[in-house]
Amino acid sequence: MEKQEMALEVIKRLKEEYPDADCTLDYNEAWKLLVSVRLAAQCTDARVNIVVEKLYEKYPDVDALAKAEPEQIEEIVRPCGLGKSKSRDISACMRMLKEKYNGKVPDDFNELLKLPGVGRKSANLIMGDVFGKPAIVTDTHCIRLTNRMGLVDGIKEPKKVEMALWKIIPPEEGSEFCHRLVYHGREVCSARTKPHCEQCCLNDICPKIGVES
Repeated sequence: MEKQEMALEVIKRLKEEYPDADCTLDYNEAWKLLVSVRLAAQCTDARVNIVVEKLYEKYPDVDALAKAEPEQIEEIVRPCGLGKSKSRDISACMRMLKEKYNGKVPDDFNELLKLPGVGRKSANLIMGDVFGKPAIVTDTHCIRLTNRMGLVDGIKEPKKVEMALWKIIPPEEGSEFCHRLVYHGREVCSARTKPHCEQCCLNDICPKIGVES
């Protein structure tokens, strides 16, 4: 099966398996997703969702968070780990949003990359989830599973995986496809335990069936 044909079949099956899959970070405004995705580095989405509740109680909008000192932010976000760097990035990002973008999150990929603490993964998440534009979020689940499925060949660098997937994933499918990989990676194709291949909706087409990641 050619990679593009394989990709379309994987998309179809995962869509049937996880029809309601979406972002597992809670947010109701674009700037909140920016904050959460920065906090999610080396931290679970579930913990981030709990921590940001307290953060937003104290700093309910971009202006309020932009006025906060990094040390004040760190006091709240410390449970997410890497508190100093994350709070520094969040502070600088909110100040830049306020000063350069009138408090609004830009809907341009390259402009997003100018924001402190925002890399390609975060920018793609914002583009896809907030603005409904083509996006491929190469998080750890995406990288691991697409290699395992043979959609990419032994590529571990996020940007290179993203570029390889753009060639075979229809643009309109990219964002939800990546969300479904997260669900599948957590529920079936686990990295921490032996994958549950017998339960996998892809077990007849996965090239590494029964082989541990």
